[in-house]
Amino acid sequence: MVSGRPDSAFRRLLRYGFADPAAAARLLDEPELATLRTDTLFLDALGATADPDLALIGLVRLVEALDTEAQTLLDTVRTAKPLRDRLLGVLGASAALADHLATHPHDWKALVTYESTDLHPGVEEFEEALSDVVSPDTLRVAYRRAILSIAARDVCGTSDVAETAAELADLATATLRAALRLAEAEAPEDAALCRLAVIAMGKCGGHELNYVSDVDVVYVAEPAGGGPADREAREARGADGTNATNGAKGAGGGDAEGEALRAATRLAAHMMRICSDSTPEGTIWPVDANLRPEGRNGPLVRTLSSHVAYYQRWAKTWEFQALLKARPVAGDLALGAEYVEAVAPMVWQAADRENFVTDTQQMRRRVVASIPAAQLDRELKLGPGGLRDVEFAVQLLQLVHGRGDPTLRSSTTLDALDALAAGGYVGRQDAASLDSAYRFLRTMEHRIQLYQMRRTHLMPSSDADQRRLGRSLGYRSEPVAELHKAWRRHAAAVRRLHEKLFYRPLLDAVAQLDVGEARLSPKAAVQRLEALGYADPGAALRHLEALASGVSRKAAIQRTLLPVLLGWFADSADPDAGLLGFRKVSDALGKTPWYLRLLRDEGAAAENLARVLSAGRYAPDLLLRAPEAVAILGDEHGLRPRSRTALVQETLSAVGRAGDAEQAVVAARGVRRRELFRTAAADLIGAYGTEGAAPQDPAASLDRVGDALTDLNSATLSGALRAAVGAQWGDELPARFTVIGLGRFGGHEMGYGSDADVLFVHEPRDGIDEQEAGKAAFAVATEMRRLLQLPTADPPLVIDADLRPEGKSGALVRSLSSYAAYYRRWSLVWESQALLRAQYVAGDEDLGARFLALVDPLRYPVGGPDDDAVREIRRLKARMESERLPRGADPTTHMKLGRGGLTDVEWTVQLLQLRHGAEVAGLRTTRTRAALAAALAAGLLGQEDARVLDEAWVLASRLRNAVTLVRGVRGRPADTFPSESRELAGVGRYLGYGPGHVGEMLDDSRRVTRRARLVVERLFYGAA
Repeated sequence: MVSGRPDSAFRRLLRYGFADPAAAARLLDEPELATLRTDTLFLDALGATADPDLALIGLVRLVEALDTEAQTLLDTVRTAKPLRDRLLGVLGASAALADHLATHPHDWKALVTYESTDLHPGVEEFEEALSDVVSPDTLRVAYRRAILSIAARDVCGTSDVAETAAELADLATATLRAALRLAEAEAPEDAALCRLAVIAMGKCGGHELNYVSDVDVVYVAEPAGGGPADREAREARGADGTNATNGAKGAGGGDAEGEALRAATRLAAHMMRICSDSTPEGTIWPVDANLRPEGRNGPLVRTLSSHVAYYQRWAKTWEFQALLKARPVAGDLALGAEYVEAVAPMVWQAADRENFVTDTQQMRRRVVASIPAAQLDRELKLGPGGLRDVEFAVQLLQLVHGRGDPTLRSSTTLDALDALAAGGYVGRQDAASLDSAYRFLRTMEHRIQLYQMRRTHLMPSSDADQRRLGRSLGYRSEPVAELHKAWRRHAAAVRRLHEKLFYRPLLDAVAQLDVGEARLSPKAAVQRLEALGYADPGAALRHLEALASGVSRKAAIQRTLLPVLLGWFADSADPDAGLLGFRKVSDALGKTPWYLRLLRDEGAAAENLARVLSAGRYAPDLLLRAPEAVAILGDEHGLRPRSRTALVQETLSAVGRAGDAEQAVVAARGVRRRELFRTAAADLIGAYGTEGAAPQDPAASLDRVGDALTDLNSATLSGALRAAVGAQWGDELPARFTVIGLGRFGGHEMGYGSDADVLFVHEPRDGIDEQEAGKAAFAVATEMRRLLQLPTADPPLVIDADLRPEGKSGALVRSLSSYAAYYRRWSLVWESQALLRAQYVAGDEDLGARFLALVDPLRYPVGGPDDDAVREIRRLKARMESERLPRGADPTTHMKLGRGGLTDVEWTVQLLQLRHGAEVAGLRTTRTRAALAAALAAGLLGQEDARVLDEAWVLASRLRNAVTLVRGVRGRPADTFPSESRELAGVGRYLGYGPGHVGEMLDDSRRVTRRARLVVERLFYGAA
């Protein structure tokens, strides 16, 4: 090879992945490697390693260290593929293990064996490998030799990451046992005085240890020869662990117990030093006992009763989370088993503690907040999207749901995740994503630590280290770029799923349940349901059994959901209706895979559904006709009202796909049904508000409901118009045709039970005879009404055209010129008043605008109405009060026609609009509340009068909506308070009155309307 110019050998080494082919060529030229220099299999094996340069250097160092025995190694490397791959794989991944082999060259023979018993050794095999140790240093050497074999299986893919972590935990177990034997051998008198059990915690306890990690332990001890009977006797004498928070007494106790604890403490401390001390042979790992009661301030060793007393009285939430992984590993295993058996019930009761879920979530936030900013983007373990996110999410789910489901009580993260998925607590796809991400992140962590055998969880910063890491994970073409791409993808998945699972609203509700309720006898269950307020607990129990019986995954998820839902239903005015509705929806969607997953996983979907189903009949009736609309409740933006433009486009598209006019109106109704549910659900849940207004602001919510219903009904009319035109005329009607909304429709104030007050206006197209155009327009209007009156179980959209000129006896449709002639010659004052609410809603928008321009002088007359017109308005109002109020109705509580009701407020505001609309631009609005605000701003009424009128109008409008929501689509008229107690309670809940406050609601209503009536009598009926 010519210096400075790559030759074929140089290029060949580059292709094998060498970063420094010149140095590699020099090493391959060494006489010792003469037999391997041109060996393609050997070079292929080097090229397959994480770092071919590192592997080759390590091999040369090993050969030099072996000296006369080097040829045996080289011959074996050349002829035995298993050894070749394992040895070079380790040397290419770990400089630290290459150092070990250079120091202890004969340990390469530990990689020769390739038999079934060698593939996945357990504690017994590792104990056998450590059986000859006679000193701490020989233990360290034997430990590294065992690590060498584990690493070989890891980097060659013989063991996956979970098996590698389990092997490391088993090796740690064998090492702790060997270290304890050495400590006991040096102090046999201490060993004779006590029974000492070593309990592994953390990753060691969970069989998921890293290559380099603190090994977390807890120590428990008893006097030698002391069994349960002796312990009970000591407790009876007072040594029952009440000294759990006193370090001196906790470590001392009585004479025999105190001696035993002091002896056990010396043995434990000695064992820790053997593992933790650094010598020329290195360090095994630190043994960390800070998870013990009181942490580093507490005694190192305690009796079992002292441990139990501490956990019963003083332990914090995180300590029970730590105990989830407790496992006896060394010393007196029988005593260790007693310890685990004693603390396990407390672990699975931890979720019952007040604020358990919140405390656990806050602890995770504190961990993230403590990470130095410079390291946050490099953290594989503690940072967002890291290993801790997976572990905390899994552990929290285990502790909450594992109280009643023993299958979840695994100390190993991936096993627990599998169990959570199998039990339906986590979606299969979510579990698979977490499993894949966790394995990827743990493999990254292992390979980073393996390089120098150092405890770290940070992505290395140098390109060379990242290249080695990427190649160790199988990325070859662009190792660094591919590594970062995969890391970002997995970290994003972990973060998303952690947020979804760890902060799942359902968790806190489940944690607050008494798990014993799920196992009540039928009689006790009926009593419990009755206590919750279910009027028919027997029927409720049958619903529960139908939903949750069996061993299917669906039933398992239902068993998780139902205890929480029962409580939410019970918090409503009609728990029975809520549960019945839930069963019906579940029956309809039971085979749909996303339904229960949505309720379990997505935000507040389950609570939203419970509130909607138990708040009355209207929304559940809609949902049962379109159960797939339940997905709206789990969508972050699902409860936001859609724009009129979007609604019209969707409705017209649905109509356009239909085969005929009747199918078209069915399609339009389908859109309307879903959007009515969206509006009602958002209203019931309290999701409506306006910019700058609190979501629960009743007036803001009412305005949004009015807008949403008006826009939706406008879209429905647009669809019916398209269907009516298309059935006979195709794309173009001989006449331009527009629909003008009046009343609450024109005012954007529609309620759930409102009719659509309209006027139909047409104009002949160019070249079309006016009579022909009029016939076509009449046919379209008639067909629209027919289509919208077809029988349906949906809330009807009733078209009311009685406010047209001449009322019911007048023409259903008029041309724009006919309206102009009529209003010029015959218009009455009540028609001018009705036109105050005129607004374009569907059809030809330009024609609609010209109609509104035509009527503006009538509704906003210059100088206002004369005295005769004002007297006529007052006469009509008085006549309405005396004639239209239903017989027997209480005028103090009738929300539309009663004293201080809707018409009182609206006629008062409309009189102000007629009088001053020409001069005050703000009054030229179709919306009652906006006109009222404009009148206040213009000084036409005082602030208190405006507040009183607004309050009364909002109350009456909300009451009408509430009654419809409670009674349902086919309910009775909605202008008075219901007489049936549950319906009245439901209305009260909607209006913000809790259980037992119905009387207060009625009193408040009468007070509000009484005050409004006084203002109306002064402003409307007073002097002109």
